[in-house]
Amino acid sequence: MGRRSALALAVVSALLCQVWSSGVFELKLQEFVNKKGLLGNRNCCRGGAGPPCACRTFFRVCLKHYQASVSPEPPCTYGSAVTPVLGVDSFSLPDGEDAGADAAFSNPIRFPFGFTWPGTFSLIIEALHTDSPDDLATENPERLISRLATQRHLTVGEEWSQDLHSSGRTDLKYSYRFVCDEHYYGEGCSVFCRPRDDAFGHFTCGERGEKVCNPGWKGQYCTEPICLPGCDEQHGFCDKPGECKCRVGWQGRYCDQCIRYPGCLHGTCQQPWQCNCQEGWGGLFCNQDLNYCTHHKPCKNGATCTNTGQGSYTCSCRPGYVGATCELEVDECDPSPCKNGGSCVDLENGYSCTCPPGFYGRVCELSAMTCADGPCFNGGRCSDNPEGGYSCRCPGGYSGFNCEKKMDHCTSSPCSNGAKCVDLGDAYLCRCLLGFSGRHCEDNVDDCASSPCAHGGTCRDGVNDYSCTCPPGYTGRNCSAPVSRCEHMPCHNGATCHERGLRYVCECARGYGGPNCQFLLPEPPGPVVVDLTEKYVEGHGGPFPWVAVCAGVVLVLMLLLGCAAVVVCVRLRLQKQRPPADPCRGETETMNNLASCQREKDVSVSVIGATQIKNTNKKADFQGDGADRNGFKARYPAVDYNLVQDLKGDEAAGRDVHSKRDAQGPPQGSAGEQGTAATLRGGEAPERKRPESLHSTSKDTKYQSVYVISDEKDECVIATEV
Repeated sequence: MGRRSALALAVVSALLCQVWSSGVFELKLQEFVNKKGLLGNRNCCRGGAGPPCACRTFFRVCLKHYQASVSPEPPCTYGSAVTPVLGVDSFSLPDGEDAGADAAFSNPIRFPFGFTWPGTFSLIIEALHTDSPDDLATENPERLISRLATQRHLTVGEEWSQDLHSSGRTDLKYSYRFVCDEHYYGEGCSVFCRPRDDAFGHFTCGERGEKVCNPGWKGQYCTEPICLPGCDEQHGFCDKPGECKCRVGWQGRYCDQCIRYPGCLHGTCQQPWQCNCQEGWGGLFCNQDLNYCTHHKPCKNGATCTNTGQGSYTCSCRPGYVGATCELEVDECDPSPCKNGGSCVDLENGYSCTCPPGFYGRVCELSAMTCADGPCFNGGRCSDNPEGGYSCRCPGGYSGFNCEKKMDHCTSSPCSNGAKCVDLGDAYLCRCLLGFSGRHCEDNVDDCASSPCAHGGTCRDGVNDYSCTCPPGYTGRNCSAPVSRCEHMPCHNGATCHERGLRYVCECARGYGGPNCQFLLPEPPGPVVVDLTEKYVEGHGGPFPWVAVCAGVVLVLMLLLGCAAVVVCVRLRLQKQRPPADPCRGETETMNNLASCQREKDVSVSVIGATQIKNTNKKADFQGDGADRNGFKARYPAVDYNLVQDLKGDEAAGRDVHSKRDAQGPPQGSAGEQGTAATLRGGEAPERKRPESLHSTSKDTKYQSVYVISDEKDECVIATEV
């Protein structure tokens, strides 16, 4: 079983090799020496023409997987080959297709592989003798001249590995190698790489099978072109090497310049379709000259010019200059700031005073006095300065060089939000306006603290005020007033809206109805006209519409009366068209199975009121056909017809006739029961027994016979108790 599986594997491998291969094992037979021309069993090769012991030699080659102990037996898992007769006894084999007499043989022998080369193999080479070139069978062991069985390690490469096998009488010189097929690389020829230059790649193959991109291409499969150096990666792309195509909104050689808004004249852009106006220009297309300052430079002496639109401007002058264009320099010495005879020198944005002897200070306001002169006022403490002059330490509430100025704490405006400052000498007080609090009136009083907004309104604090955002349905300063229900005009079709507390009522115009008068009412049929002009319909749970209900009831009653009149007319017509019935025949088919003449002589049947009859609740039997019963029931609807007894014993003849008729009809009476005698006028007549009926019903019937006897009239009515 194992040999068969191995053989099947070998066949499959051979087929795969023919379809898809990754490498070739090549075996080159170089020289074979059979010195004595003997077989392996030391017998002489005979049977052919020529000298005796001339061995016509052919070879069987078997290549299989690596085996520690090589077995010459098949299967040859990597392949096998049988050569034609290559020579006699000793001979050499050249390379190529001329290696032997047979043109079909080529040296080296090739074994293609369809899988990764494992690096090891087992090789069996058998030299065989044949008497005829057409007989190349290898199964006969008597033909064996010599056998080579070896295993080797072999790496992939172009170099040949030489080997020599000697068995005493024969020598075999051979070489072998394993080379990769075209487009296969690597140690086991497992890396496939086929150079290409098309839409699926632009590359060649390296020594190890790696893809080497052609110039101008990159990527795993060399499908990405290398754009022009400097081409923006985000705003540019290329379909072939060396180009730079711009995406929408960009331009330039390297696609790094955005395209401005179409029609933009004096503007720039940072992103496509922008038009950011340059200084002095405005408008959608930056075509309006707005920068008078830039183009005309009207401001002087280093002033700052600001465009105000429409060709106008303003100049912000530097300190020391005034005028519309800052063309005038301010003379700080004009108001004579220097005191005590000091001379003023005008400077840019300032001045300086040259004081006469005995005075000093910024404007020569200080006298060159000492503490001995008592210069400090208001209780100030004087101290002489080492470098000359003196200084005064002023008490609280006073300032100035000589403490001559009374301090006003309100000068610095410490109070905020329009509060009034009151100087208290050593301190100050802020009188806040309404809505503010705090030492400096800096805190706004929260007017929403008292929750003035009703019904869930949202309060917003203001300055000494508040505002309420009311929920739906309410309005007013504090959301206390409900919104008018008629404000949004809910009534349609010209209806008038009236408020009723938290609801509204729509007074519909003539011909309209519904809660909001949105429905067109149809004209009422018949002579009844319902005026809905004055109908009030409330928007939310109004009074019950009694007028509409009454109108509907009247219409329904009229319809019922009409239907009743039609039914009466139809029934009268049917009674007129019905032919008159034979009274004698009709009576014959009704009560007690008696003929009408007999029954009229004996008893008359009528419907008697409940207060004038008595019930005996005694069972009675009845026989008769369905036609008789139907005729009686039509004439006497208040009497049950199927349980009437015979009234007199002398009417036996009539009874016999009906008994014969009943013997042919379906069973209608009670089975196994005896008839009870009917008592006339309070039970004066004796009871009479009636023979059992041949066609009686079961005892569990729902019908019980009852004799109904009138006290006032000499009449008997037969009824049925259920």
